[in-house]
Amino acid sequence: MSNPHRISENEFAKIVRGIVDDREAIIKHNPVGTREEILLWMLSACLFSYLSLTDIETPCFSSSVNAATYREAIGFILKDRKEEDFNHEKYLNELVNI
Repeated sequence: MSNPHRISENEFAKIVRGIVDDREAIIKHNPVGTREEILLWMLSACLFSYLSLTDIETPCFSSSVNAATYREAIGFILKDRKEEDFNHEKYLNELVNI
């Protein structure tokens, strides 16, 4: 990863707010998993695209996934890609506690 794309706190917050705004449609069209898992899955998919992750940079799941797995994957994705340090867990909590 020689020149990773980065994300600011403001950009991350906008993505989370967009998912919150569209949560009912997202959940309706992806009925596999809990609400929390579905919303975290959507956020991780958005981050894959937004940050232009390669297949090598995209987390792989070797077994069944749950909300904790998605949270860990999102933290891994953001680890070296934040423009400035911010508490992404705060946004994850807002995303799933609606």
